[in-house]
Amino acid sequence: MESERPYLLRYASLQLRDRHAAEDAVQEALLAALAGEAGFGGRSNLRTWLTGILKHKIVDAIRRMSRETTALPDDNELDALFDERGHWIEMPRAWDDPDTSLEQKQFFAALEECLGRLPGKTAQVFMMREHLGYETGDICKEVGVTATHCWVLLYRARVALRECLQQNWFGK
Repeated sequence: MESERPYLLRYASLQLRDRHAAEDAVQEALLAALAGEAGFGGRSNLRTWLTGILKHKIVDAIRRMSRETTALPDDNELDALFDERGHWIEMPRAWDDPDTSLEQKQFFAALEECLGRLPGKTAQVFMMREHLGYETGDICKEVGVTATHCWVLLYRARVALRECLQQNWFGK
């Protein structure tokens, strides 16, 4: 199980966006896997089983983080932000452009749809390389392909994604 820790940590880090929370979730998942080892009948890949457990631990972590509320600053802390005339001592950072944020969300929705159209192994290889940062050798071992076949799958994925995004995003 320990050999799966780097993969699980990358997966959790992408979901939680907090290295410490990701490490905690992975640790909890591995402990739960050890406790429930008898329930693993080998019907799936060990990584798949561990990732399933980790998904539940990630949901738990997200729930925990949402329950933790940050205390509002007291009046003295707020007063320290303004000068004697009531003007900002240091101007707050400008808010992000909501139109740009919406456009980015729509783009990622289109990208996700295009990824869903890729053949299974092609999508898996692409996500392992581009999303999870796997090296070619690791991908080949995991998926059971040669390095040449891996590069062909990556090429096909990129071409298909470019065509799909051209039709569904850039061509609109």
